[in-house]
Amino acid sequence: MDFSKNKKSLTFRPKKRFRKGSKRHQLHQLAKETIHASNLREAVTLPDGESKEDWLAVNIVDFFNQILLIYGSIQQFCTKESCPVMSAGKKYEYLWMDNQKYKKPTKLSAPEYITELLDWVQDLLNNEQIFPTADQFPEDFFSIISQITKRLFRIYAHIYYSHPTELEQLGALGHTNACFKHFMYFVNEFNLIQKRELAPLEELINELFSKEPNQKKK
Repeated sequence: MDFSKNKKSLTFRPKKRFRKGSKRHQLHQLAKETIHASNLREAVTLPDGESKEDWLAVNIVDFFNQILLIYGSIQQFCTKESCPVMSAGKKYEYLWMDNQKYKKPTKLSAPEYITELLDWVQDLLNNEQIFPTADQFPEDFFSIISQITKRLFRIYAHIYYSHPTELEQLGALGHTNACFKHFMYFVNEFNLIQKRELAPLEELINELFSKEPNQKKK
């Protein structure tokens, strides 16, 4: 897939940022500082006195930016030929539906699926009615965040199953593990993904959490 011909591709995709001096920019800075804490459970916990919706919004943008970099690192290896199906091993296949371009579950190659997914997330993040800069969040905001995290998880699942060798060769496996661990602590803290959706990476998740027995598991 030639991403250079698609202006909504990873190559051209701008990262979502917060206006300097805004409340969410301050929370974003706080999130960046706490991520280096030794206790990741504390790092993802809602700060005292802060809005849960603002905290979810700030962190979901960070997770989106992280997955952009991770997938971008192995993008050249994820092609229609090498990954004709969006899957996480032989047992798990993902179909795409967005109720707009794809109104029913549709089989896509992994690069097509992931491009559609990232475009979909970016459109949500740029939607002032869903991620407002000043007004109240919509009533279904939590369910939207849950849907976003569920679909971002699928990118991790595909990468871990289909591109571990490339991650190792590029020296990106350690960074990917760190980002995924942070992501899973956040998912667990706010119960964002149902357990059955986590099944493809259950073994990896258990391994990550087993090293820190005092942390709560999904």
